[in-house]
Amino acid sequence: MSDKIDQNRRNFVSTAGKAAAATVVAPGVLLHTLASAEPRAEAVTSKVRYGLLIDTTKCADGCSDCVSGCEKENGLDLIKKPEGADDYEWERQRPRWIRTVKVKDRLTGHVSQLPMMCQHCEYPPCQDVCPTGASFRRADGIVMVDRHLCIGCRYCMMACPYKARSFIHEEIEQKPTIAPRGKGCVESCNLCVHRRDNGGTTTACQDACKHGAILFGDLNDPNSEIAQAMREHNNTQLRADLKLNTGVRYRGI
Repeated sequence: MSDKIDQNRRNFVSTAGKAAAATVVAPGVLLHTLASAEPRAEAVTSKVRYGLLIDTTKCADGCSDCVSGCEKENGLDLIKKPEGADDYEWERQRPRWIRTVKVKDRLTGHVSQLPMMCQHCEYPPCQDVCPTGASFRRADGIVMVDRHLCIGCRYCMMACPYKARSFIHEEIEQKPTIAPRGKGCVESCNLCVHRRDNGGTTTACQDACKHGAILFGDLNDPNSEIAQAMREHNNTQLRADLKLNTGVRYRGI
């Protein structure tokens, strides 16, 4: 009798998992699944180092498709401006994992537009200053925040030279299951880690960029598209003087 009950329970869990894509967790929000992908079966290792190569010569002036793609993927578009909040202050402080900025070469005067996100440093300053261990770097190079450990001190935000982290100031009513968030926590780009752990091979920003300016992949694999592109074209890291060995590199700046 016990074996029959256990089998029924397993069948139920299996069926429930397959139906998760149609489960509503909030008005207009569905549980996120990757139907054709397989969940990670092995531990994360340092054999892989994930990163991005961004070709700023392909970034169109005024384009923000990568920002929109990131926000839709991670539920940032669900966060609404608090009633009575100042429009300017809201735009300045609202949570963003990517923002578009312009940088100028002081020697040549050349101006480049580029997407700025967490640079996924090999030696992340955010991790160094975090008093609880909430900021951490996975073995595969992805820098993340453990929201269960984050106490909202924002030391990591002050330490980040790229201003790549956001703070959740208000209560959150809607959020996708892939990006749980709550008031008083810090968060930032995690290279779509939910895709990494479910067999995905791209990021939301890469998929959204119609100009082909963003390339994601394994920096440690010499045969990967991103590694080959980095060998073929000159690229640089932002604030190379800090010697952080970032996982995000740029062309054309």
